Amino acid sequence: MTATETGEATRTGRLVKGPGVLLVWLYGVMSVGAVSRSIYQIATEFDRAPLAYGLSAVAAVVYAFITYTLVRGGETARRAALVCCAAELAGVLIVGTWTLVEPSAFPDATVWSDYGYGYVFIPVLLPLSGIWWLRRARAEAAAA
Repeated sequence: MTATETGEATRTGRLVKGPGVLLVWLYGVMSVGAVSRSIYQIATEFDRAPLAYGLSAVAAVVYAFITYTLVRGGETARRAALVCCAAELAGVLIVGTWTLVEPSAFPDATVWSDYGYGYVFIPVLLPLSGIWWLRRARAEAAAA
């Protein structure tokens, strides 16, 4: 193994250990769920609730990207995941509030409706946990 490969393995290991393993698993599960849900809804019922189904597709892309960056590891991936977690949290808060204030805009639920109520609030808790873990991983890397 070369020094570059060793360095890359070390960087990857920093994000996918301890709570990072759980985050990768949860983001992976949410990716599969949101992708399958949005593909089915867009293919079969898009005219019924295009906004809701489009937002579910956006959530699916965000979940998949965060899963990828967590597994990829490295400082650039950590920063990208941190930005995406912040954007995800903003999306959950905006869409969650929007679905409560103007429910008529959403004839069907999105992944982020009611702050993720249909997903046991995982959509609002996951980015908070991700931000915490990514910041902690950065602090550990800086200390090393």
